[in-house]
Amino acid sequence: MKLIRFGEPGREEPGVILEDGRRVDASGQFHDYDEGFFALGGMEALQAWVDDGCPDGEPIPPGARLGPPVERPPKIVCVGKNYLEHAKEFDEEIPTEPVLFMKANSAWSGPYDEVVRPRGSRKLDYEVELAVVIGRTTRDVAERDALSHVAGYSVFCDYSERAFQKEMGGQWVKGKSSDGFAPMGPWLTPASQVPDPQGLRLWCKVNGEMRQNGWTGDMMHPVAFLISYISRFMSLLPGDVIATGTPAGVGGGMKPPRFLDPGDCVECGVEGLGELKQRIVGT
Repeated sequence: MKLIRFGEPGREEPGVILEDGRRVDASGQFHDYDEGFFALGGMEALQAWVDDGCPDGEPIPPGARLGPPVERPPKIVCVGKNYLEHAKEFDEEIPTEPVLFMKANSAWSGPYDEVVRPRGSRKLDYEVELAVVIGRTTRDVAERDALSHVAGYSVFCDYSERAFQKEMGGQWVKGKSSDGFAPMGPWLTPASQVPDPQGLRLWCKVNGEMRQNGWTGDMMHPVAFLISYISRFMSLLPGDVIATGTPAGVGGGMKPPRFLDPGDCVECGVEGLGELKQRIVGT
């Protein structure tokens, strides 16, 4: 079972992909994959419905747009410089603790939606990441217990406008939060189906050229540690998303830099979790 949401932006309905590949509308049984769904045992109820044969579930139309697989999250917490070679490619100090920043949840978008290069942008960049969706309220959790708080995993692309991020003062959020800068999907894979989140290949291509090719095992701070660490400083709510960092190969780290332009196509994938694909368009 994999969780999907389908329909027009802002009007998505919940669905599932079954083991045989069929896509079934779950909206007759579940309102949405949101904070309340995860908090009230929705994953277990959804699995039970699927195990029962999806009674009253209708097929999803083949051409339906896929939106992000969970409703817009309460917050998106991101981890910077979590892969050693990525930190090195910017010739910056290697952090001794996780670097945390936020993306506005208004940047939330679907796995195949276009990314509009914002007005004044000149250094638009990409970052493939493993995304973690929190399944229950998490406060100051021990690292040994942290993975039991995960609802599932997905593919995420942390789009960045590097000039906004690094040349305009203040915190990184300005360069991370434009509309469309937080696509996730195409589905949410339940945590029970990902036995080791540190054993996954992740990659990114631009116009068919492989730019990033790494392993989640190369994270300086693994998923369990990140959940424990972040939950020291803030409560993680059901449906919150943690973007766990990116391997080397981003455009801003190349010499000379190679940033994105309108017409470029960005593809991101994580082994077993699916692929995203966005076209960059002008304003």
